[in-house]
Amino acid sequence: MAWRPGSKSLMAHIPTHSFWRAVAQCLAGSIAVALLTFGCFHFQVTPATVGLLYLIAVVLVSLTGALVPSLLVSIIASQCMNYFFTEPLFSFSMNHPLDFVALVVFPGTALIVTRLISTRRRAMDVLLVQASLLNLTHDTVFVRDTSDVITYWNRGAEERYGWTSEEAVGQVSHHLAQTIFPAPLEAINAELLRTGRWEGELTHTRRDGTKIVVASRWALQRDQSGNPVSVLETNNDISERKRAEEQLRKLNDELEQRVIDRTTELVATNKELEAFTYSVSHDLRAPLRHMAGYTELIQKNAPAVLDEKSRRYMRMIADAAKRMGELIDDLLAFSRIGRAETQKTMVSLDQLVKEALSDVRQDQGGRDIVWRVGELRNVYGDRSMLRLALCNLVANAVKFTRTRPRAEIEIGRADGKADEIVVFIKDNGVGFEMKYVNKLFGVFQRLHRTEEFEGTGIGLATVQRIINRHGGKVWAEGMVDRGATFYFSVPKS
Repeated sequence: MAWRPGSKSLMAHIPTHSFWRAVAQCLAGSIAVALLTFGCFHFQVTPATVGLLYLIAVVLVSLTGALVPSLLVSIIASQCMNYFFTEPLFSFSMNHPLDFVALVVFPGTALIVTRLISTRRRAMDVLLVQASLLNLTHDTVFVRDTSDVITYWNRGAEERYGWTSEEAVGQVSHHLAQTIFPAPLEAINAELLRTGRWEGELTHTRRDGTKIVVASRWALQRDQSGNPVSVLETNNDISERKRAEEQLRKLNDELEQRVIDRTTELVATNKELEAFTYSVSHDLRAPLRHMAGYTELIQKNAPAVLDEKSRRYMRMIADAAKRMGELIDDLLAFSRIGRAETQKTMVSLDQLVKEALSDVRQDQGGRDIVWRVGELRNVYGDRSMLRLALCNLVANAVKFTRTRPRAEIEIGRADGKADEIVVFIKDNGVGFEMKYVNKLFGVFQRLHRTEEFEGTGIGLATVQRIINRHGGKVWAEGMVDRGATFYFSVPKS
């Protein structure tokens, strides 16, 4: 509650403890001067010596930092000097030079010493406040000199490492904590001197012997002349984070190894499957040749023995053998696509489309086909493989527009990602149902009967394998009797 005029509680708001302390200091200083005066007068000490002793007394009182007692003692000392030790004795007249010296020097000394003591005390108070604030933080903070000797050790350091401030101060920090540095200490100190700071991870040993990893930050303090004075070091315990990172690294390594093992197994399995496919396809050729050859011999050498029904059976056997041969040829080609190494160069898609059109036009048979070919770009890939993919897609469009009196086939470029080129082949053929779109690119998968459209079901699977080996993808869109559009994407580079 604030004091108001007329209030009887004024004395309750006066800092009486400071007042009485000043009174006590004044009395003590006055008694000390009186005793000093009595002793000097009794032993007839010379005025110069007396002046020096008075000055020491003034300085001692001024060291308390109290201005009023210091000035009071300095005035009493100067007057005692004037009255008891300078001519004329027992007089306050200012005739002797020492009188003027004492009158000026004693109070002046009191003012100077008191001011210095007050300034130092305020600085110490600030340091104590800062130290108390540093003790409030849970972070490890300590100060060491240029010889790495600890001069300050906060409460967070006590809790983190286990040594009290009294035990740590005076110790070499790197020896106390058995520091393991990420680089030579000379190099770290050189960077600290050059930049004034350093950050890094250190391994320390606590008092109980356990090791911890800390994120350490050093800040160099210099004096007014620029010379290094001390280093402020703060350390944050990151041991849990490092353990978590190590566990994550081990998991990643295990996962990576599993992926490598799985990939190796898949590669081996694919090689075995391709080798098996090639072997089976190759071994099937001999019996097929025998079937076709003997069937042809029977048709040629025994036509009179065979009736019309038998001749039809023979034709069916020959056609089946021929179709089986085509399947084997396509299967071998499909197997070779998986085994062959890609010879990638810059390839002109425009030129490949021209070559594909030239091939299919030979089997066009006078059909009315309208071709719309847009401008395509160059890509980076295997020329022979990309040519085969385009030939299969164009031939597919020609085949499934056979029922149309006027076929329309469009080849162009669609929108895609910035680092890829998307090509489409669109036709107005018989199309397909989208629910069967996943079967289009499977081996031997057909959406139409052989009687309607010939084929082995290998062509689109070959296209997909070629495009996948180039890092692209294949997809299709269509509607029954509304045509189909096939897309493929390949990287530009």
